[in-house]
Amino acid sequence: MKDSIFVGGLAGLVAAALVVGIAFSDRPFVQRALLAVDRFSTLVGKTFSWCILLLTAAIVYEVFARRFFSAPTNWGYDAQYMLYGTLFMFAGAYALSRNGHVRGDFLYRMMPPVRQAKLDLLLYILFFFPAIFAFMVAGYHFFELSFLQNERSMFSPSGPIIWPFKGIIPIVGFVMLLQGIVEAVRCVRCIREGSWPQRLSDVEELEQQILARAMAMDPDPATLDREMRETGRIPGAGDPARPTAPRNPGR
Repeated sequence: MKDSIFVGGLAGLVAAALVVGIAFSDRPFVQRALLAVDRFSTLVGKTFSWCILLLTAAIVYEVFARRFFSAPTNWGYDAQYMLYGTLFMFAGAYALSRNGHVRGDFLYRMMPPVRQAKLDLLLYILFFFPAIFAFMVAGYHFFELSFLQNERSMFSPSGPIIWPFKGIIPIVGFVMLLQGIVEAVRCVRCIREGSWPQRLSDVEELEQQILARAMAMDPDPATLDREMRETGRIPGAGDPARPTAPRNPGR
């Protein structure tokens, strides 16, 4: 019963976000909200990307200790799968915000943007959101059972507790849900406007292009910095037209 109420609440949240995105798609605050979620997903993904360094260090230490000192650790395997799992899960929303997930798009790439958006929106509604709801509910119960049992790893003698690791699952589900709502709203906007709205990566790429053009005009960093502070914009930027954000081809 509680799960049904929870899923109903999540479905209501998604529906409300889509209604707002449809009703106010031409308002600037909608685009700012979409980019804000992109920034949040990017922050989460880049923060937990540092796990790759810890994972590399753990693997190197384990191999070195095992190979040269015949002294394998009793924590190496647990640390490795926990770090890799954390990295993999928290990178999901970041990859979605960058349109970086792999897709078999030999037909998709040839579709016009509106048809792409309609297909994406249909797939989000039929598959993505139901799967995320199930992921969050099942993940929470998975964590709850582990927490109540104070579950420990069975793969090593030290037996570290693993319920904090399992607690990541519902958190990741929520972050993915936020980014999924943003992507669904983008689909609606594309259907209405005929072109894909900007993503954070598109905005960053445009800013880099403008900055490169400004540096070409005046390569002195001190002068460029002073002009930016005085005018509040990059010199030579003018008022560039908003480019159409293309869907990544060849995924």
